[in-house]
Amino acid sequence: MSVFARGPIGLLTAMMLIISPHLAEAAVFSPQTMTLDNGMQVVLVENHRAPVVSHMVWYKVGSADETEGVSGIAHFLEHLMFKGTKDIAPGDFSKIVARNGGNDNAFTSWDYTGYFQNIARDRLEMVMGMEADRMRNLQLSDDVVLPERDVIIEERRSRIDNNPGALLGEQIRASLYMAHPYGRSIIGWLNEMQTLSTEDALAFYRKWYAPNNAILVVAGDITMAELKPLAEKYYGVIPAGDVSTRHRVKEPTQHAPRKVTLTDPRVGQASMSRYYLAPSYNSENADQAAPLEVLSEILGSGTTSRFFRSLVVDQSIATSAGTFYDPVAVDLASFGLYAVPRDGVELADLEKAVNAEIAKVVENGVTEDELARAKQKLLDSAVFARDSLSAAARSLGEALAVGLSVDQVESWPERINAVTVEQINAAAKAVFDDKRSVTGWLQPPEGGPTNGMPAAPVTGEQEVN
Repeated sequence: MSVFARGPIGLLTAMMLIISPHLAEAAVFSPQTMTLDNGMQVVLVENHRAPVVSHMVWYKVGSADETEGVSGIAHFLEHLMFKGTKDIAPGDFSKIVARNGGNDNAFTSWDYTGYFQNIARDRLEMVMGMEADRMRNLQLSDDVVLPERDVIIEERRSRIDNNPGALLGEQIRASLYMAHPYGRSIIGWLNEMQTLSTEDALAFYRKWYAPNNAILVVAGDITMAELKPLAEKYYGVIPAGDVSTRHRVKEPTQHAPRKVTLTDPRVGQASMSRYYLAPSYNSENADQAAPLEVLSEILGSGTTSRFFRSLVVDQSIATSAGTFYDPVAVDLASFGLYAVPRDGVELADLEKAVNAEIAKVVENGVTEDELARAKQKLLDSAVFARDSLSAAARSLGEALAVGLSVDQVESWPERINAVTVEQINAAAKAVFDDKRSVTGWLQPPEGGPTNGMPAAPVTGEQEVN
């Protein structure tokens, strides 16, 4: 199990297709959908290039839905879902998948928890039966729960506590979201993880894991005529649950910029990052989301972006610079940027240069040429998306799990094509508000690091496996 920074994986990078800006009416994945009698949504993306399938079950619950005092329980339960049922012994789930030539894993984010298996088409029915089994028949006891609690605590220590960049990322988000649970660590706060119990896990399981709070997404070599009876056979017989409604507090008005500095002897190279509160496709000002996707492409995507050309090439003040933005969320999103200084450059000077670049965007906006190149690059970068089973299943599952629709996924190219310079400039002015930002500095102590650990720009924890 591992923690990784996912970056802007949602609608910006994962759900594109072979399309040019002149084909705005084209669909993305052309999925087929149905809903079982118990409320479970079923989505299929046909791909007959090879006799394989990607089978995913998404639950509309994540760490932001945890109650106070049990942070990490969503991720803990994700681990415990592999601990067996009456028919499958603890630890055997993944072994069975592997013996049949497949691979599987799971992940937890703030808004969802997902489980997947990539396997040969003729083994799909087997994994559907196994996944449906643990949806309703999970067996937990202290004998398996408490040792696994030690596993996730060690995971936190190795992936977060021993990683200065990850630690700083946690602190930045905790400062960015003063009230909203997006400021909570997905893996959990250590002091609360140490008290998680079998009953905590079972209570969370009973509260959220039900077919009417789940989405089945299958991509691959199968038709809806073949998938529907299998879905009804294995998932359709599970009774709908009394699923709770998500209750999210609203982030209060923020009145001052915040700054977090982490000095650590393990840091081999300093870096800076900044997060701004930003709209998502579900929040207020959702019409700014597509313009912000294009803005992120213009400012910080690759070596031709504004930030890279100015900070790295022209000024030679940084070794890398970029931006990140993922508008696929139940509530707010964040627009982030990062930069790593060249040797001998102080973080204060680098931050001053970054501020100057942001001021240029706010004051002067972007150009028509930049807009055209960004649109083309966004859409052209999706050339291989339809060939990937996981990209289709991932993009649709993520969008549906946060409350978006299939139509919103399919119309993404149209939204990008419709973005104007005026919309980007207005969104930049709205989002680049210092009062709604947190700046993070990651630096070694005076005299330099003690072990020369390579630095990684802080782009934020997004998911935990």
